[in-house]
Amino acid sequence: MQNNSIGVIFDWDGVIIDSSRQHEASWERLAAEEGRALPPGHFKAGFGKKNEWIIPGLLGWAHEPAEIHRLSLRKEALYRDIVVEWGLEPLPGVREFLERLRDAGVPCCIGSSTHRENITTILGVLGFAGLLGAMVTAEDVTQGKPHPDVFLKAAATIGCVPARCVVFEDAFAGIEAARAGGMKVVGVATTHPAEVLAGKVDRIVQRLDELRAEDLLTLVRN
Repeated sequence: MQNNSIGVIFDWDGVIIDSSRQHEASWERLAAEEGRALPPGHFKAGFGKKNEWIIPGLLGWAHEPAEIHRLSLRKEALYRDIVVEWGLEPLPGVREFLERLRDAGVPCCIGSSTHRENITTILGVLGFAGLLGAMVTAEDVTQGKPHPDVFLKAAATIGCVPARCVVFEDAFAGIEAARAGGMKVVGVATTHPAEVLAGKVDRIVQRLDELRAEDLLTLVRN
């Protein structure tokens, strides 16, 4: 039975997959190619944010839009190369939870600062066709997290008002974005431990299949 009373929005990295190692390695490869330095702690500081902010604002590598765009595209190409080289699996419990939502008729959408080509490539590799069809990605918004644009557009995509949406997030910028959009937030304790997420989210899980559709209904009612 179709359940339109709630909608679920998933961040991508750290929620559906964990490719933080691959992303960090892609920045390192890009820095080596370009002969540039990476400041200490850069990866954690930029986690969950768009390349278009990271490259000029955090790394200070470029400020001209064309050069920022070039570096961003190259970084993502290197990331995809590394994913192919190293392989990738969904996080434990993800497939089971997505199948539960599908069977319950709960509409789902990805809301991520990741580039669309990265997500579509990995969805094919994971065999997730039909489980996560809708997506709002870096190309669809001008303002990245912690601005709520990506989640508000995701809610509109699945036809659900923000107050009835549950966002699954692991990163502080994403949690802030979901809060700013007026949505409930489930913190996934992958990037940060549960004790760090406590007080910042409405529910904390170690893996997604700890929850069922009924739990999400209860969450939006409270």
